[in-house]
Amino acid sequence: SLQITLEDELLTLEQADVQLGEISHAVGAVESQYFTVAKQLTASRQKMAKQLGDKVTENLHQLGMPHGQFKIALEAIESPAINGMERVEFQVRANPGQPVQSMTKVASGGELARISRAVQVIAAGTGRIPTLIFDEVDTGVGGAVAEMVGHLLRKLGEDRQIICVTHLPQVASLAHHHYSVNKLTEKENTRTQISQLLEKERVNEIARMLGGIKMTKQTLSHAREMIDQASRS
Repeated sequence: SLQITLEDELLTLEQADVQLGEISHAVGAVESQYFTVAKQLTASRQKMAKQLGDKVTENLHQLGMPHGQFKIALEAIESPAINGMERVEFQVRANPGQPVQSMTKVASGGELARISRAVQVIAAGTGRIPTLIFDEVDTGVGGAVAEMVGHLLRKLGEDRQIICVTHLPQVASLAHHHYSVNKLTEKENTRTQISQLLEKERVNEIARMLGGIKMTKQTLSHAREMIDQASRS
């Protein structure tokens, strides 16, 4: 009834001060808990930022950026946020004589690809995920750098499953297993076919990746040599 409703509203108003005090106490308790956890997060970030920065920097040197430096900067923020009490920024120096700056401001497309790849490889190596998928991981690289990417992925594959989509023979030749993915069109239907390549088929595929549609004795020999070297690595 209207009387009961009004009585409930009156009781609520009369107890407003008590409720406000309870709410303020609860907010204070939550804030205290937040700062305790946030400070622990800050300490952990400060420790790991240096370690990760050094490891990524070392990886960049292997990926064709001999003067590259990767740094993780922690900038304190004024108000507490859901992600902690600091803003995390990835910073990089790509060339000698340049200051370390925000990665998004100074890195080119190719450099961003290499930096991203280095971070992924280092992060994957420290995690416990049993299967990792790298799609077009070799974008923007070639030659010796592509081969180094292949070695890094092969090393990751020693204690977990690595699935990598690649168009570079330097990467594909370093895999333990090689699958070919093709698109088949039949009338109005399109489907994807995947098949594992055996020894001779794999040599032919690596040769095709090396020299195009027409294969020669030289490209076949080169492909076989790349696969043999990978098996000994």
